[in-house]
Amino acid sequence: MMAASESDRDPLEEDVRVSSLDERLISAQNRERIKAGHRNKGPDESQRLGGRVLSYLIGGVAGGFILGWIFDTWLGTTPLFLLLFFFLGVGVAFRKIYVISSQPVNDIGTALPDDD
Repeated sequence: MMAASESDRDPLEEDVRVSSLDERLISAQNRERIKAGHRNKGPDESQRLGGRVLSYLIGGVAGGFILGWIFDTWLGTTPLFLLLFFFLGVGVAFRKIYVISSQPVNDIGTALPDDD
């Protein structure tokens, strides 16, 4: 007896298996997308606020230092403008942080209870 060759198989049987495999693959990919969506959430509000505060501190100090150094180099006054703009940058950074901290909290879960 001769062995059945590949071309003797019923093509309909293979199509059913392939389509079933495709459906299971699509289902698994959808489940993984949902899982990945839960894992890959961006930073929450407090992380964004912390980054903003840090950028104000670094930007104020560095900006004041650089502007002071430029003016001192340009005018020939050694530490005068450097110190002036440095402290001005620190002051502006602290003022921006104070403004942020005095804003009302939008999320009720993070608000502090009143002592009244």
